[in-house]
Amino acid sequence: MTVNEIAKVLEELAPLAHAEDFDNVGLLVGDPNKKVEGILVTLDTLENVVDEAIEKKCDLIVSFHPIIFKGLKRLTGSNYVERVVLKAIANNIAIYSMHTALDNSKMGVNAKICEVLGLKNPEILIPRAKSIKKLITYAPMADAEQIKLALFKAGAGDIGKYSHCSYSLEGVGSFKAENGANPTVGKVGEVHFEKETQINLIYSFEKEKAILKALFEAHPYEEVAYEVLTLENTNQDLGMGMLGTLDNEMDEKEFLLLVKEQMGASVVRHSELLGKKVNKIAVLGGSGAFAIAAAKKAGADILVTADLKYHDFYQAENQLVVADIGHFETEQFTKDLLVDYLTKKIPNFAVSLSESITNPIKYL
Repeated sequence: MTVNEIAKVLEELAPLAHAEDFDNVGLLVGDPNKKVEGILVTLDTLENVVDEAIEKKCDLIVSFHPIIFKGLKRLTGSNYVERVVLKAIANNIAIYSMHTALDNSKMGVNAKICEVLGLKNPEILIPRAKSIKKLITYAPMADAEQIKLALFKAGAGDIGKYSHCSYSLEGVGSFKAENGANPTVGKVGEVHFEKETQINLIYSFEKEKAILKALFEAHPYEEVAYEVLTLENTNQDLGMGMLGTLDNEMDEKEFLLLVKEQMGASVVRHSELLGKKVNKIAVLGGSGAFAIAAAKKAGADILVTADLKYHDFYQAENQLVVADIGHFETEQFTKDLLVDYLTKKIPNFAVSLSESITNPIKYL
């Protein structure tokens, strides 16, 4: 398989269009057409990780964090980022990053945290706004079903656990073909009335290009009438953080100790305990102070996240407990998730879990 073919497999799990605007995801180093012999999956791409890839004969590194985040003005090896890129290029190793594309995936970073903590019925905590679109188009009645099938195949009409969702109305359309036109029905210079079906479907924004291409290819008219609207509906399958429940209520301290053990945290920093049982748990891997308000609104008893500053703990306001277990600790199981995913999607292919320790934070 080539780098590009493996990238397409990864995009099935986490489309790059789902990444945040500030992020740098996708293929960061290497030739997309290069044939891949082995994949090394890591949380961070550091020099020791590249060394490990060389040792294991892996020529593609799939990394959660992007090694190139800000623009590079030179490559002289003066810092760890430049040294990683130079070493990867020198050894013909490609580097692909997923980061917030995987953060926003319903089966991504936060789903893995829920799995490790044993949380049930996980739902997106902060659904992505303005990510659902609606296509309205008009077609001759005889062609409507064929057009709908083409649009479904391109990814339109998916809602939660349902597919092939649409709504149709019947009516009469009119048009007049002017000189130079080549109408499918009607005659040039005459107003024509055609019994038509109005087709309505929704879709996730990243599928728009493929869906419009399918529409134009399947539609019989020379000029296709269509409308695209951005909806206010929230996307239940896309967004940051997750909210789940415990099988049985627990004491706050008991649960935090469980988190510490299951997530391998050296320290758990938390806001004041409220002295009550907990059941509804919010999680957000990585820096999650921005999720405190959403966790409170959702009625979470505890938010498990990382990178909280001093004043962030005040935001708990005795409505929930916020717990900071460390950035690395919240995201460390992401590489296990990716290894499992790639092994299932491309069996009989060499996929290795990086053994390199990349956590830059140490504790006494």
